Amino acid sequence: MCLWFGGWTALAEIMRTCATPSVSLCGVVIRTVINNFTFDGATRDPMQQAVRDALIAFMAATAQAQAEATKAAQRAGIEHAKQSGDRAYRGRKPSFTREQFVKVRAMLGQQAVGVAQIAKETGLTRQTVYRIKDDPAGAEAALAAWGL
Repeated sequence: MCLWFGGWTALAEIMRTCATPSVSLCGVVIRTVINNFTFDGATRDPMQQAVRDALIAFMAATAQAQAEATKAAQRAGIEHAKQSGDRAYRGRKPSFTREQFVKVRAMLGQQAVGVAQIAKETGLTRQTVYRIKDDPAGAEAALAAWGL
């Protein structure tokens, strides 16, 4: 949600980054760049309020449509890269080596050793040890995808 405070002027060009249907218009002035139209958030004229609200709704809808189109294009690109098999999209590189993975798995098999101790001995973070503990197959797959 975008909060506006009285006295601020927002250009229509930058509204797409913040415009949502739930924008508070307390004293906001919107001035368009192309034709210098001004829409005052504090106006009492019903016609100006309707025009202002329509402009905000249009900009919010445009921004939302653009964000959704960008996300869809990104998903399609990732899927295409995965399908092509050229290893273009492998996900994030693991923060651990094969040797560290093997050592963590061996130490996790010993019930007497805690996660903090394993992290200290292997030089990994506790979160990384938890990630290996919770999803060893996923950690193995990440190492394989990166050829580690």
